[in-house]
Amino acid sequence: MEENPTYEKAFAELSAISKEIENETISVDELAAKVKRASELIEFCQNRLKATEAEVGKIISSMENPKE
Repeated sequence: MEENPTYEKAFAELSAISKEIENETISVDELAAKVKRASELIEFCQNRLKATEAEVGKIISSMENPKE
């Protein structure tokens, strides 16, 4: 994965890999590498979503319970 990947770039790459596999445009020789890369991208996206959810939760909580 690149040094500072974004969710959007990772999701776009994952979508491209998915389309290649669905359309059977990927060779058998590349299949394992593409599936491994897809797995890495899925993990990255899941972690990014969880981190964002936690951060948004903290922000909302601080808005609902401001320190006086």
